[in-house]
Amino acid sequence: MALMQKVTSSNDPNSIGNRMRSRRFQLFSELIDGLPKPVRIIDLGGTSAFWKNRGWADRADVQITVVNLELEPKIAENLHPVVGDATALTDFDDQSFDVAFSNSVIEHLFTLEAQRKMASETQRVAPAFWIQTPNYWFPMEPHFHMVGWQWLPESARVAMIRKRRCGWRGPCPDKEDAIQAVREVRLMTRRELREAFPSAEIWQERMFGLTKSHVAYQGFGRTIG
Repeated sequence: MALMQKVTSSNDPNSIGNRMRSRRFQLFSELIDGLPKPVRIIDLGGTSAFWKNRGWADRADVQITVVNLELEPKIAENLHPVVGDATALTDFDDQSFDVAFSNSVIEHLFTLEAQRKMASETQRVAPAFWIQTPNYWFPMEPHFHMVGWQWLPESARVAMIRKRRCGWRGPCPDKEDAIQAVREVRLMTRRELREAFPSAEIWQERMFGLTKSHVAYQGFGRTIG
């Protein structure tokens, strides 16, 4: 388990997970380069630290609104943290941003219905978007760090997390807490992502020859690869 956490850690710049995130972000950055400046970005469920760590804080050519359930402090002039719900962006008008961005958030919405609501809001507020999410069919579940976790019956997953730490979560001795922890993460298949973003390109990020995650994107005037 400790080895898997080191492999996936976002705090270790040399971890496989962090290197893959950096590669994905480089692809996103290249797509952004072709858009008129300044670019107005809405980050759904992200953090200001994410953008600062990638050198985008205080850039004059991008303005980034960071939407999350809890308000975080403002750390740069071009980073604007706000409180909001990615499934109901009621504070924002249609097409009020140039780009909507989200990194590993849509799988944390409990239900397919909520995921579809986020997808609808994403496409409403911006003509271009980049939405990344882990692949349901990749064997190693990225949150609980167990092979085939997402394919087990819910009752088995709840029983395990009540007794032990699973990846970044647990142990959760209280049954209701355990159920919430298990249900929060609902990985999406490529087909579900395609249905949620019907006009998007779907890029497949591969690891060991398998699709580790998907990115639904459109509106940049070019495709990856």
